[in-house]
Amino acid sequence: MRATNRDLLVLVKDELLSPASMEMELERIHKLLVGFETPGNLSLAHEVFDMNRYKKLSSLKSIQKVMNEKEIKPFVFIINKN
Repeated sequence: MRATNRDLLVLVKDELLSPASMEMELERIHKLLVGFETPGNLSLAHEVFDMNRYKKLSSLKSIQKVMNEKEIKPFVFIINKN
Protein backbone atom coordinates (compact mmCIF):
# COMPACT_ATOMS: atom_id res chain seq x y z
CA MET A 1 0.00 0.00 0.00
CA ARG A 2 1.77 3.08 -1.21
CA ALA A 3 -0.48 6.02 -0.36
CA THR A 4 -1.91 4.92 2.98
CA ASN A 5 -0.62 5.04 6.50
CA ARG A 6 -2.40 2.06 8.06
CA ASP A 7 -1.37 -1.12 9.82
CA LEU A 8 -3.28 -4.18 8.69
CA LEU A 9 -2.85 -7.78 9.74
CA VAL A 10 -3.89 -10.00 6.84
CA LEU A 11 -3.84 -13.78 7.14
CA VAL A 12 -3.73 -15.71 3.88
CA LYS A 13 -4.09 -19.42 3.31
CA ASP A 14 -2.53 -19.40 -0.13
CA GLU A 15 1.27 -19.39 0.18
CA LEU A 16 1.64 -18.98 -3.58
CA LEU A 17 0.27 -15.44 -3.54
CA SER A 18 2.60 -13.11 -5.44
CA PRO A 19 3.61 -9.73 -3.96
CA ALA A 20 1.74 -7.91 -6.73
CA SER A 21 -1.52 -9.76 -6.01
CA MET A 22 -1.03 -9.20 -2.26
CA GLU A 23 -0.58 -5.48 -2.93
CA MET A 24 -3.79 -5.45 -4.99
CA GLU A 25 -5.70 -7.21 -2.18
CA LEU A 26 -4.44 -4.68 0.36
CA GLU A 27 -5.52 -1.80 -1.87
CA ARG A 28 -9.00 -3.34 -2.17
CA ILE A 29 -9.25 -3.75 1.61
CA HIS A 30 -8.16 -0.14 2.07
CA LYS A 31 -10.82 1.10 -0.38
CA LEU A 32 -13.49 -0.83 1.54
CA LEU A 33 -12.34 0.54 4.89
CA VAL A 34 -12.25 4.13 3.64
CA GLY A 35 -15.89 3.78 2.63
CA PHE A 36 -16.90 2.29 5.99
CA GLU A 37 -14.92 4.63 8.24
CA THR A 38 -16.76 7.84 7.43
CA PRO A 39 -17.76 10.03 10.39
CA GLY A 40 -21.44 9.32 9.73
CA ASN A 41 -20.96 5.56 9.76
CA LEU A 42 -18.81 5.70 12.89
CA SER A 43 -21.47 7.78 14.63
CA LEU A 44 -24.16 5.28 13.67
CA ALA A 45 -22.15 2.39 15.12
CA HIS A 46 -21.30 4.03 18.46
CA GLU A 47 -22.96 5.51 21.53
CA VAL A 48 -21.51 7.86 24.12
CA PHE A 49 -22.07 7.34 27.83
CA ASP A 50 -21.43 10.45 29.90
CA MET A 51 -21.17 9.28 33.49
CA ASN A 52 -20.59 12.84 34.72
CA ARG A 53 -24.13 13.83 33.69
CA TYR A 54 -25.59 10.28 33.77
CA LYS A 55 -26.67 10.51 30.14
CA LYS A 56 -26.50 8.33 27.07
CA LEU A 57 -25.87 10.31 23.89
CA SER A 58 -27.14 8.69 20.75
CA SER A 59 -27.77 11.55 18.33
CA LEU A 60 -25.34 11.77 15.43
CA LYS A 61 -24.50 15.40 16.12
CA SER A 62 -23.61 14.84 19.78
CA ILE A 63 -21.56 11.70 19.05
CA GLN A 64 -19.58 13.49 16.34
CA LYS A 65 -18.99 16.41 18.70
CA VAL A 66 -17.48 14.08 21.33
CA MET A 67 -15.39 12.18 18.76
CA ASN A 68 -13.99 15.45 17.35
CA GLU A 69 -12.77 16.66 20.74
CA LYS A 70 -9.02 16.68 21.14
CA GLU A 71 -9.20 15.25 24.65
CA ILE A 72 -12.26 13.42 26.00
CA LYS A 73 -13.31 14.26 29.55
CA PRO A 74 -12.90 11.62 32.28
CA PHE A 75 -15.80 9.17 32.60
CA VAL A 76 -17.09 9.82 29.10
CA PHE A 77 -17.08 6.54 27.18
CA ILE A 78 -17.48 5.85 23.47
CA ILE A 79 -19.06 2.41 23.17
CA ASN A 80 -19.53 0.33 20.03
CA LYS A 81 -23.12 -0.89 19.60
CA ASN A 82 -22.00 -4.29 18.40
